Amino acid sequence: MTLSPRVDPGRAESTWRDAVPPPCAPPSGFRDWLRVLRRGGGAVLVLLAGVLLILPMRGVERLFYGRRRPWTGPHVQMVCRLTLACMGIRWSCRGQPMRGPGAVVANHSSWLDILVLNAAVPVFFVSKSEVADWPGINILTRVTDTHFVIRDPRLASAQAQEFAARVRAGHRLLFFPEGTSTDGRRLLPFKATLFQGFLDPALPEGLAIQPVSALYQAPEGADPRFYGWWGDMDLGPHLLAVLAARRQGRVRVVLHDPIPAAGQTRKTLAIACEDAVRRGMAI
Repeated sequence: MTLSPRVDPGRAESTWRDAVPPPCAPPSGFRDWLRVLRRGGGAVLVLLAGVLLILPMRGVERLFYGRRRPWTGPHVQMVCRLTLACMGIRWSCRGQPMRGPGAVVANHSSWLDILVLNAAVPVFFVSKSEVADWPGINILTRVTDTHFVIRDPRLASAQAQEFAARVRAGHRLLFFPEGTSTDGRRLLPFKATLFQGFLDPALPEGLAIQPVSALYQAPEGADPRFYGWWGDMDLGPHLLAVLAARRQGRVRVVLHDPIPAAGQTRKTLAIACEDAVRRGMAI
């Protein structure tokens, strides 16, 4: 199998910093605001109902399964699919979710990734600890059991143990190896240091990593980077621009074959996952 060429890390970083985000067109007129209210209102109601239902569901689930999430995982998946439907964003998925112990890595393009990737497969996002304090977002992250990481070398061992415990409990933790979001039209080099955690001897045998590609297609006539959210872009204006769009685009998710971690180094594992994600974005 021929692997797609990898971009030189230094050149990719330089080119990426030269990119200028497209302007977010605010809602203009009654019809635009009506779309915002219709789509946004429907999405909020679905999310609110999902949160209210997951709390008692998780309580009962914990009694029978402990840390495992056989009910609430699919529940979150369905809530995210319904939310995307309310927003009018068409969604499709190709491939099968992995079986057995492991984690998921994907390209990172937008705040929409939370909905899109959860719609494709039940996962638990890994996020920097600062997100836990973001108003509104912190409620969703807590309810969905997001795995927060503190960037402190002194806590690396304890965090590795927690990661191993969640993998043993059957959780699919999702990482973004690029380390930042992009405009959705490119893939930055994967950071190999992240993959060291997948080689910890405390992890279950047979651990595998499933690469996932998410490719956004902008509405007809819009900037191809329409759904990308990165750099210093504000969330509010971008959210309103997406909800007010006269026509929505679509997003395609590709679930690639899992890559066994056994016999790999962090660099070979990072390259293999990056190449898989890149091929999926080129389809």
